[in-house]
Amino acid sequence: MIHLTYLDLALAAVLVLALGLLSRHLGLGIERPLAWSALRTAVQLSLIGLVLKVLFQHVHPGWVALMGAIMLAAAGREVMARQKRRLAGAWGYGVGFVSMFVSAFSVTVLALLVVVQPEPWYAPQYAIPLLGMLLGNTMNGVALALDRINQGAWQQRGAIEARLLLGADAATAVSALRLEAMRNGMIPIINAMAAAGIVSLPGMMTGQILAGSPPLEAVKYQILIMFLIAGGTGFGTVAAVWLGSRRLFDGRERLRLDRLTGG
Repeated sequence: MIHLTYLDLALAAVLVLALGLLSRHLGLGIERPLAWSALRTAVQLSLIGLVLKVLFQHVHPGWVALMGAIMLAAAGREVMARQKRRLAGAWGYGVGFVSMFVSAFSVTVLALLVVVQPEPWYAPQYAIPLLGMLLGNTMNGVALALDRINQGAWQQRGAIEARLLLGADAATAVSALRLEAMRNGMIPIINAMAAAGIVSLPGMMTGQILAGSPPLEAVKYQILIMFLIAGGTGFGTVAAVWLGSRRLFDGRERLRLDRLTGG
């Protein structure tokens, strides 16, 4: 394995700096978010590297569970932050949190117990990367799906209320919007699977090859990860849309857009 120096990382950071300067010259206005995101990337990855080093040296299910809970909590916040309109109050955070817990956590545990079968089954060098990849991709799908159904309910409120007045129940009134939101959430992983190996070499496979693993072994792991991500994203998206759409109506099946915030 070729080890990178801090100078190598600094040279790569020059690209981000150049992009920021170009943004300022063109008036794009993304230089500040770009710089902040780059800084967060460096700091967060450095910290997680130190944490994982400790976890690998002190294997205990409690520490692994705590790390997973922190990752899930952060993912729930990111889901809420990425929506233009979101459910007000704790629901804005809770829907994404619960749907990712149900999907990403269950799929990760299934993969560890049935497919990968490390010893012990909660070994952090397997559990944390698997959970991270599943949460990251499920987070994107859930955020896109929730954003679509909330925005759609706001934009189509007249049509939805008309269906309710004509006797449709809440589920029927938003059924087409639900399906559209679910499809929207699944598009990224479907595109990723369709392009894998032809347009792109996915990250896990690339990392293993760079680390010296045989290409065919890296391919098998990548196929496994892609299928797990597809399952986690799909189940998470369905759960999020189902929970979110139910919250848009009260017990008398009236559309309650006052439960949305943002603009």
